[in-house]
Amino acid sequence: MTIKDIARIAGVSVSTVSRVLNNHPDVSDAIRERVQDVVKAYNYVPNNSARDLVRSQSDAIGVITRGIGNLFFSDMLETIGREIDARGMSMVLRQIGSDADEIQAGALLEREKKLRGLLFLGGRFDYTPEELATINVPFVCCSYTNSFGTLSEDAYASVSIDDQQAAFNAVRTLIGMGHKRIAALVPSCRDRSISELRYNGYRAALFASDLPYEKELVVETGGCFEMADAYEGTLELLDRQVPFTALFTVSDTMAMAAMKALYDRGLRVPEDCSVIGIDGLRMSEYFIPTLTTMAQPTEELGRESVAILMDMVQKGLPPRHMCLWATLRSGSSIAPL
Repeated sequence: MTIKDIARIAGVSVSTVSRVLNNHPDVSDAIRERVQDVVKAYNYVPNNSARDLVRSQSDAIGVITRGIGNLFFSDMLETIGREIDARGMSMVLRQIGSDADEIQAGALLEREKKLRGLLFLGGRFDYTPEELATINVPFVCCSYTNSFGTLSEDAYASVSIDDQQAAFNAVRTLIGMGHKRIAALVPSCRDRSISELRYNGYRAALFASDLPYEKELVVETGGCFEMADAYEGTLELLDRQVPFTALFTVSDTMAMAAMKALYDRGLRVPEDCSVIGIDGLRMSEYFIPTLTTMAQPTEELGRESVAILMDMVQKGLPPRHMCLWATLRSGSSIAPL
């Protein structure tokens, strides 16, 4: 007995049987019961490999994760997988390096797996229409948006925080505790991406508080938020022998590496230097001292990204953009002067 036999006996299409077997919601109760009765009567056991083939052709959602081992995305993938599965779809995960082309990877995966949609976890902030012409299915940019690109808003969907505002709020938190000489650790000040946005937030917070911007208090580490680069960057900052009482880093991973560098130089956090980050990584709650950070709503980012993508894939709705708020997660890595 095959899925075609089940469809013939039940008087429905093969695709309908497939949707019933995969618990899709878009099947009426009467038809679902009819197919299930035939399956039960003939003791039909689905062939997993055949089912997977059908799903990869018609019900697969590709998830491209940029940055192998990215801890922030690891926290989010559980939610994304659960939400995709709840809608009767299957997730096809592809991890690529931090410097890889996510659009090219997505286009290849789309053709290889005959995807219904794509979800990009991390990517560039400066896409052009020409680049995205290779993508033929709906897609959502999760955790970033096209801040520096030339796309029209109806050409793509996105769910992200306001990175510049999150950095602004982090630095203002330090200023509110009496800190006036605040150093910054960023991969780049001009990368047309997340680092530049958060760097701009740092500068805006200083300006709003009538504090001078001091170039010698900013270290560009290069790379992509790597802990080793952040560690070396903190040592470089200390070697400049320019006094500062607090350190703003554009990610939690960089903050944790910076605290290790401060410790290795005999400095205490927060007694000698306050440190604040952005992201809200789960593991940073278990760091000593517990990191104070602007936490991204990872579960909501994942859930809303899937919801918007499914509206486009299953209902034909137009792309939408959603901006969520990062909130201060108190720790013990900052202290008032």
